Amino acid sequence: MSANQPNFFSVIVSVLAALFGVQTEQNRQRDFTKGHPGIFIAVGVFFIVLFVATLLLVVNLVLP
Repeated sequence: MSANQPNFFSVIVSVLAALFGVQTEQNRQRDFTKGHPGIFIAVGVFFIVLFVATLLLVVNLVLP
């Protein structure tokens, strides 16, 4: 990983911000110019699967 690429924590923060729709234009530009798309896709898929699994768990706990 080169020094210009975002670190793993920055990738997680960027993905979460994008999923909630509050990503800043500056961070989006940084991600598109310096980040590797595979990392963002993998982290995004992970968080979407985690979100769906959490929803299923909550629904199954609430419904009798």
